[in-house]
Order: sequence, then structure tokens, then C-alpha cells
Amino acid sequence: MLLEFKNIEVLYSNVILALKGVSLEVSEGAIVTILGANGAGKTTILKAISGVLMLENGRVNKGEILFEGRRIDGMDPAEIARARISLVMEGRELFRSLTVEENLRVGTLMRLDDKKEIRRDLELIRSYFPRLKEREGQVAGTLSGGEQQMLVIAMALMTRPKLLLLDEPSLGLAPLMAEFVMNEVKKINENLKTTILLVEQNASLSLPISQFVYVIANGRVALKSTAEEIKGKEISKYYLGAGSQT
Repeated sequence: MLLEFKNIEVLYSNVILALKGVSLEVSEGAIVTILGANGAGKTTILKAISGVLMLENGRVNKGEILFEGRRIDGMDPAEIARARISLVMEGRELFRSLTVEENLRVGTLMRLDDKKEIRRDLELIRSYFPRLKEREGQVAGTLSGGEQQMLVIAMALMTRPKLLLLDEPSLGLAPLMAEFVMNEVKKINENLKTTILLVEQNASLSLPISQFVYVIANGRVALKSTAEEIKGKEISKYYLGAGSQT
């Protein structure tokens, strides 16, 4: 098992209990989706895995997180990133005053001695996101929302992650752009064999590309199922479908 998230309890400011004994697993090469209503704790799971939690006055109070059999809860976010776990947060965090190409090269800072492979990866990214190739010299802050979403995913891929954490990649995008981005996520998983843990508001987009699904409600796992099986389950009491927020 690539990732094991075992009986995790998360506290914010030593007071607010955000996760209450959540357990989940992510197999190597899979796309696993986390669904749930606003405030259910979905994003907190990604922050706990990536170590970002500690930057927001949060901590894993109970349980353990294992990546490739190695315990990572409590590790510095930079050390977790070096283990090749990459987080793409909601909000499209990029360097808005830099060009598209400069942003992509930021993703290679931990592998600057690998120039030949960096060139190869840049070409690969251009093949997945040809629109970014067209805009390589454009300042990132002037891109459309969809183009910015492509760019932050591409930046994460430049780190060559073993595990890619995606937080609401379709949020705020026009329907056609959201569908394009999710299709590219599927291609990345299939062609690069990148394991993906996906938090997504749009079940109709995420379920078709996923192998396994967890539904989170009030900081707990309310339902776990294969993506195929969950289509026949009643999840509306936990999750209101496309259009709801994290």
C-alpha cells in the first residue's frame, strides 16, 4: 500500500477536532476520491498528509500516516515533498508575477542537476497542456482560471511526484474546462502511473475516473466503496452532489 492513513485525529489550536479517527488507504497507481459536504474534513486530510497542517496551527493528535511504509506524520513539509508527495491546493497558488515557463521551472528546484530530464519533462507537460506551451512567455497572473489550474497541476508534475494530492481541481471552472482538466488528470494517472488522491466537489466528474471513493461526514468516514459500487448507493445524506463546496 502506497499510503496508509490510520485512525487519524486532527486538532486545530488544540481545541477544534477536525478529523475523528479517519482511516483510508491509497494503492499505488490508483485514483482515490474523497467526497463530502462543506467542512466535512476533506481538505484537512490532504493537509495532514502533506505536512501543511502544522503551518496552520493544526496537528495530528492521534494515529499515524505511512507513505511507502515510512511514518510521515510530524515530518516537515519540505521533507515530505522530498519524499515525492506533491499537494495542489484549492485557490491556484502560483507565482503570479512570473511567466508560465518560470513557474514550471520552480517545480524543478529540487532536481536542478537533472537538466536533461527536466527538458524531457517540460516537453511532456507541453503535450498534456498545449495551451500552456502557447503561453509560456505570458505572466501567470494574467491567465484564465482554467489555464491557472492547468499550470499549478503542471508545476506539481515537474516535481515527479509518486503521490499527487489534488484539492478541488474543477472548482470555479466553466463546465467544459472542468471536464478537460479532469480528463487530463485521468491521462496523467494512466500514462505516468502517478497515484492521485483527489478531493473534488463534482461527483459526476470525479467518480468516472476513480477506482475507490471515501465519503467524509463530520470528520469521520461515513462510506467507503469502489467507484463502481457507489453509483448504486444513496449518498445524498452525506454529499449533495455537483455544486456543493468543500
